[in-house]
Amino acid sequence: MAVYTPPLRDMQFVLHELLNVTDELKMLPAHAEIDADTINAVLEEGGKFAAEVIFPLNQSGDREGCTHDKTTHSVKAPTGFKEAYAKYVEGGWPALAIEPAYGGQGLPIVVNQCFYEMLNSANQAWTMYPGLSHGALECLHAHGTEAQKQLYLPKLTSGEWTGTMCLTEPHCGTDLGLLRTKAEPVAGAPEGTYKLTGQKIFISAGEHDLADNIVHLVLARLPDAPVGSKGISLFVVPKFKIQADGSLGERNPIFCSAIEHKMGINGSATCQMMLDGAEGTLVGAPHKGLAAMFVMMNAARLGVGNQGLGLTEVAYQNAVAYAKDRRQMRSLSGPKHPDQPADTIIVHPDVRKMLLTARAYAEGGRALAIYIALLIDRELNTDDEDERKDCADQVALLTPIVKAFLTDNAWIATSHCMQVFGGHGYIKEWGVEQYVRDARINMIYEGTNTIQSLDLLGRKVLGDNGAKLKKFGKLIAEFVEEEGTNEALQEFVNPLAELGDKVTKLTTELGMKAFGNADEVGGAAVDYLRVVGHLVFAYFFARSAKIALAKQNSGDPFYTAKLHTARFYFTKLLPETAGLMRSARTGVAPLMAMDEALF
Repeated sequence: MAVYTPPLRDMQFVLHELLNVTDELKMLPAHAEIDADTINAVLEEGGKFAAEVIFPLNQSGDREGCTHDKTTHSVKAPTGFKEAYAKYVEGGWPALAIEPAYGGQGLPIVVNQCFYEMLNSANQAWTMYPGLSHGALECLHAHGTEAQKQLYLPKLTSGEWTGTMCLTEPHCGTDLGLLRTKAEPVAGAPEGTYKLTGQKIFISAGEHDLADNIVHLVLARLPDAPVGSKGISLFVVPKFKIQADGSLGERNPIFCSAIEHKMGINGSATCQMMLDGAEGTLVGAPHKGLAAMFVMMNAARLGVGNQGLGLTEVAYQNAVAYAKDRRQMRSLSGPKHPDQPADTIIVHPDVRKMLLTARAYAEGGRALAIYIALLIDRELNTDDEDERKDCADQVALLTPIVKAFLTDNAWIATSHCMQVFGGHGYIKEWGVEQYVRDARINMIYEGTNTIQSLDLLGRKVLGDNGAKLKKFGKLIAEFVEEEGTNEALQEFVNPLAELGDKVTKLTTELGMKAFGNADEVGGAAVDYLRVVGHLVFAYFFARSAKIALAKQNSGDPFYTAKLHTARFYFTKLLPETAGLMRSARTGVAPLMAMDEALF
């Protein structure tokens, strides 16, 4: 019963009207020939793949789940997943935004961003199998030897092989300095070859039957490793060893010992992995593995934010379809469908509030996600070092916001959308309860959202005395200056300017408190990230409203709807920041004053 239509019109609005990506990309040598028609055509085909190939497998994959054979250590994905992956590879989709040197199509990351949003809407569990391959590829591209690049990158690009990252251990989640997996040099083997022994857990797509080989990036300790996070090295460990001619050899002893039985994303194999002398090669310098792995971790954090965005969109679409069809009661202001026994529930104000909340979080999230993808395109391809640093700083600032704000919003939005269905939402038949279950993990993995909040406030803002935040603040100030006398935009410009000033003051206050007690950062960080997330959304909604106002008489109802959504956001969602800032200012005392024995 579930429905999904790729939101191509809104993607085109963000790409071509809000961000003018083709003008930006033409300034980059690698993308000088890109045009809007090409981008639109690729995304239209990508939308068809998402809606027609993997969306029909979403509910069935959730019901069936994955199957683990303890004898062979193999994992079988749900029915249809392997065939869909073969179509994904056949269509060239893994290579979309990879550089041509390794067989990629060389398209901008913004295109891949939009494609993956649609994949996540259609089937988040399936999308997790190819999803981590991009991060593995980026990590090896940045830190691998030339031999490692030539061995692994073409296969990861084509999709013939998939990638994972193996970080977490049973006793060690976010605090990777505690990990125990060991790497011993192999006598007589080529330099940089090691045997790894240990256990990893919660490894997404750690074992499956979709691809010929799986490339594991594994964190482990060398025999002489310093304690803590400074003693972590990174290794590439393939499921099957690779022969000199590139063909697959014997099975490497990195096995799936069990799969997790989870609340959601049941079609994705979340594996416990045992390394029993598995052979791997060192990536980067010894004891510098955590820094190398952060390339993949940051890519994964952006990917998880995109998962939240995808679920927000598909849940919204299904809730709207239901609200337009379901009849219950009459409008409080009088019957809207007097010829029917009851009105459709979309006439009721609070149903509309729930729908508009999901819609606003989807549209705001889409603008932010595409914007950060464009920043990455510019960072990777510009010849201007100052521009590269500015883009890198913005990406660093916005990454924890993409991960945490978009996934928090997805939890709110999917829950609202299930509420629209009433009792029907709580049963599996309609499919919306799956979106709630799937959305919950996105707030947890790849660094919990509290960790993202600490990263934002502690490292990205206070760590450089607000320099990165000021760069984004400059964009807001320039927009406010340009539109400050535009009477039609005052309902958007004034709240944006006011919130910008308040964030500056709040940041200064929290910085001063943190000098006296570092726990103050922990007490305020979650509230702070949500405030800054709203500031970023408000900026994009204000810019969107400017465009919509100019075109609202064009006859295209899209602009009228965009304007309504922006007004709803500013009047109903942005005011949340007042309570958040008040909470942040109360400090850490109410949290830490009670003796732990009293809990």
